[in-house]
Amino acid sequence: MTKAQSRLAAIDIGTHSIRCIVVAVDGEGRFRTLDDEKATVRLGENLAASGEIGLEAWRRAEEALQRMRLIANGYGAEIIEAVATSAVRRARNGEDFVESMARAAGVRIEIISGEQEAELALLSARNNFDMQHQRCGLVDIGGGSLEIVVAADNLIEKICSLELGALVLTERFVTADPVTEKDLQRLRRYVRKALKKNVARDEFALQFLIGSGGTMTTIAAMVMAMRDENYGTVHGYEVRRSEIVHLLAMLRRKSLKERRALPGLSADRADIILAGVATVDEIMDYLDVNLLRVNAVGVRQGMILKSLEKHGLANGQPVGRDCMASVLELARHCHVDERHARQVARLVLQLFDVLAAPFDLPDRGRQLLEAAAFLHDAGYFISYDRHHQHSYHLIRYASLVGFTPLEKEIVANLARYHRKKTPRSKHENFARLPLAARGQVQQLAALLRLADALDRRRNQAVRDLDCRLTDSRFELVLTADEDLAVEIHCAQERGDLFKKVFGRRLVLRAEGVKNQAIRHDDSTVMDGGVRA
Repeated sequence: MTKAQSRLAAIDIGTHSIRCIVVAVDGEGRFRTLDDEKATVRLGENLAASGEIGLEAWRRAEEALQRMRLIANGYGAEIIEAVATSAVRRARNGEDFVESMARAAGVRIEIISGEQEAELALLSARNNFDMQHQRCGLVDIGGGSLEIVVAADNLIEKICSLELGALVLTERFVTADPVTEKDLQRLRRYVRKALKKNVARDEFALQFLIGSGGTMTTIAAMVMAMRDENYGTVHGYEVRRSEIVHLLAMLRRKSLKERRALPGLSADRADIILAGVATVDEIMDYLDVNLLRVNAVGVRQGMILKSLEKHGLANGQPVGRDCMASVLELARHCHVDERHARQVARLVLQLFDVLAAPFDLPDRGRQLLEAAAFLHDAGYFISYDRHHQHSYHLIRYASLVGFTPLEKEIVANLARYHRKKTPRSKHENFARLPLAARGQVQQLAALLRLADALDRRRNQAVRDLDCRLTDSRFELVLTADEDLAVEIHCAQERGDLFKKVFGRRLVLRAEGVKNQAIRHDDSTVMDGGVRA
């Protein structure tokens, strides 16, 4: 295909809003987002009463689609896929709307079923979350409909679409401001009844939900604000059921004017958010799930993935990646020295495995440490000077599959502290972390600094590593075929954080080395390292 055809656009025409994403696709079938435009048009406004898309909503949609078509053209996208969901498929004049938009905006629209909508959301979820060897639920909530998918190890078990969108439920049940308890209970009973009728529960529990759609991203933004956190994105953010319950109770007490002032809640969604949150609460209760992971890209990214396959641009790229696959992809994009990265990863995981039980290191910390080992030098892509700081920013804003925003922030901080200064409260990147995460960064950064030092010359000289932990010291016996004076000296310099965090003296000793220039033994041990 031509160069211009390597840029695609996908337009998702929903009941509440229209979203357009434009991406650039490389020769390997990988894509990156160039633009993501949103317009609140409310095609479903008064649809339940009239049965038709109203004139004002029609005009808003036409203006939005004309603008999005111009944006896509500006980026050189020759392929534009557009789908319409709940509002258009329910409206009596839905087909007329599609024909009119093709004439006025030059956009050909396909009206898709709820099941097709769910499949697109699932495609996106597979591309952004590690769903292998797990049983999870996918919930996509729009303004008009709700799609639910239950998947086990990436295989669909059940799929259904219900007319339980946030706008539809608001228009049907909300009669006062603030919302009355009576109206809220009527809404909840209606949702509960629909779930019981259409979604069979079984004995196998779901491990988590993946949520997409405006309601889900708004929930994540509000909870993030309540936690006083700021990660720059809600994609991958995790929300607990207890937080949904508290959020719902808080929204129920507030008027529309008060809701519009809430951090994380956009004014154009303030009137329908309570219905959306109540629906999510009912779903989590019905499916007995306590954890929600947010997919901020949803249906429109699913459209891109499907379009890549349709137009022969996927190039065999699988949909569905694990955490480390996306880490390796980023490392290679930044031209990381892969031999050095693998050596550092091998050594640091050995250190972690020895210290995990005695110091109660979290299991997930192992994968975060492995990711940081592969990405700690990503900043070379920008420049050698301050490359540890460049690594932090590259990781923080990268798209890494299977990592929550907090986990990505931890990985970025680990890369930031693999050299030079150790974590300090005056550093903004470190101070913004929750207290528990700061402690984790200090522990894992101490190990990464050592592992990186042990490949200081980037020649993988250390063949083996024997770790011996006592009440007073941590001894590393290094096996090599050449002198390790450089590696031991560097480990000594970077050992200060280890002593501070783990409370053990660091002892390094080399074995199997002929004509070693410097000998290090117990008699030369100093706090934090070894003196020649």
